[in-house]
Order: sequence, then structure tokens, then C-alpha cells
Amino acid sequence: MTVITPAPIRVVVVDDHPMVAEGIEAILDSYDDIDVIATLSDGQQIIDQLFALSPDVILMDLNMPGLGGLSATEIILERRPQTRVLILSMHDSPEYISTALSHGARGYVLKDVPTDEIRRAIDVVMSGDHYLCTGATGALMPQDNSREALTNREQTILLLLAQGKSNKEVALKLDISVRTVETHRKNLKRKLGISTTAGLTRYALEHGVLQGTGMNS
Repeated sequence: MTVITPAPIRVVVVDDHPMVAEGIEAILDSYDDIDVIATLSDGQQIIDQLFALSPDVILMDLNMPGLGGLSATEIILERRPQTRVLILSMHDSPEYISTALSHGARGYVLKDVPTDEIRRAIDVVMSGDHYLCTGATGALMPQDNSREALTNREQTILLLLAQGKSNKEVALKLDISVRTVETHRKNLKRKLGISTTAGLTRYALEHGVLQGTGMNS
């Protein structure tokens, strides 16, 4: 009987430090069932090559020149929701970790963890679960009862909605689907405790959103 071998996990490493990217690639290349298909140096590169590369997992640095890891993660998940993004960072504070998760990252791993932890993180997110590095599980717990923060992408969409643009117009401007805009609109209403579009506009006015550009995310 022929045994069908599963296809290797397709991984892209996005980090602006070549030595870090090459080091992670070397680690992962030692596994037969992982294929590092590209190492890139900023968020815009993975956005531009997302569909050509079709990665299963992206190991994403947080702080990079140009488009950073958080904004890139949001855009990636809008365009290709099945992609799993694992944040690789030097920062171990709960604020960094909870912010990464709120932007849609499936996991958070510190750059100095042992080799086998990066491998374990990939396996966990491929199975559909979240992975947090050792000592970071508290980031999944509610910090307090304060209002949930808006991501950069949500602020951008709030600005456009407050300007009177329709879901279709927002979708065209940001090159995303109307359904994705509707999802963001629902999340905005949930996070802000607002039930109407007029309420979103009023919130934007009261909090100075309309004075900001908000268009760089």
C-alpha cells in the first residue's frame, strides 16, 4: 500500500535583521517536514508576495522599517485568512503580546527561545490553536474592564466610515472585500459599545479621529 507523505509546512520568515532570518531558516531547514520558502525583510514584501508564496505559517518580526509586523498581520489575514502568523520578537511584556493577539496573530515567540520551541509553536498554530511563549499565557487573560483598544486597521476603517464612505467604498480604497469591511464594522461596534453607524461617526468626532490621517496602517 502506498503511503502518502503530507506536504511540508510552507514557512516564510519576515525579519529585517539578516542574521536573525538566516538563523531561523537554518534551524527550520533541519526538519524534513518544514520548507522555508522565503526570507523577507519587511511587511510590505510579504503583502506583495502573499499569494505567490501561499505560506502556511509566517514568522513575523514586530518592528521593521516601512510596514511593521502588526499592520502587516492585519492585512495578511484580511486577504488570506487561512494564513497563520507567529510573531517573533525580543519583547516579552504582556502589552506587546496582547496587542499582537488582538491584531490576529496566532502565537508569540521570543527570539531567544530554544530551537524546539519554535518548532512546537509552528505545530500548535498549524493545529488551529494559539501558542504563547513560556510565561506569556497571562496575555490571554483580560487585563481589566477597560474598553478594548482599536487596532491601526480598525482606526483607519473608523475614519473612512466617519467620512461617510459606504462598505463598498471602504473595500475599494483598502483593496479588501466588502465582507471584511462588514466584519471590521461589527468589531468596531462591539469594542466601542456602539450600535449604529451614526454612533461610530459621533465617536470619531468626539475622539479626534477625523483630525488624524489614520491612513498609514
